[in-house]
Amino acid sequence: MSGHSKWATIKHKKAATDAKRGQAFTKLIKEITVAARSGGNVDTNPRLRVAISRAKEVNMPADNIDRAVKKGTGELPGVVYEEITYEGYGPGGVAIIVEVLTDNKNRASSEIRNLFTKKGGNMAGAGSVSWIFEKKGLITIQKSGIDEDKLMTIALEAGAEDMTVEDDVYEIKTQPNDLDKVKKAIEDNKIKTDSSEATMLPKNTIALSGDAAKQVLHLVESLEDHDDVQNVYANFDIPDDLAKE
Repeated sequence: MSGHSKWATIKHKKAATDAKRGQAFTKLIKEITVAARSGGNVDTNPRLRVAISRAKEVNMPADNIDRAVKKGTGELPGVVYEEITYEGYGPGGVAIIVEVLTDNKNRASSEIRNLFTKKGGNMAGAGSVSWIFEKKGLITIQKSGIDEDKLMTIALEAGAEDMTVEDDVYEIKTQPNDLDKVKKAIEDNKIKTDSSEATMLPKNTIALSGDAAKQVLHLVESLEDHDDVQNVYANFDIPDDLAKE
């Protein structure tokens, strides 16, 4: 299991449960609200366009999306969220980046630090691990009934950088600015995408197994379950069967 990308696929499947979907709604509303600060027009605001696309993928009602946009643009009153990025290490020396949107920086910092400590990791200074990751667009598509060569041709001609096969899904990587264009080309060919997001992919990974792998997964899950955490990126590489547990 190669780092964040496969974990993201598993995470999307977990979000299908009612509890996880409710939490996903809350986090996406925050992201839409913050993205809309730069303008409520999706044609000129790529971050907002991606956030709304992700909200639609988890079937968020249109009214919820509209209210979140209006809170971000100031048309409706709303909470002011601060964007913070934390860096640290997990068990086995795994590099971890945590992106947070919070209305209380001191509380968030304390709680994230405690999660690292309790789960066998430790916080580190800014820049400690961010150099290990690069910003990419990532699209996942279920393999079932889709011709690999056809999909690769469509994706590459639309500007994708690479396509790989991971178990039962295709993973297509793009430059962040090309994510929407590649996704549109795929969907214009009547191919359904499973997920699409701007993400941070590791340039190298650390192979883990046994207890260390379980500890890393527990840490990552605990961080992702925190209400203020939007995204967690890590460079672990663990067996697929262990991750799917």
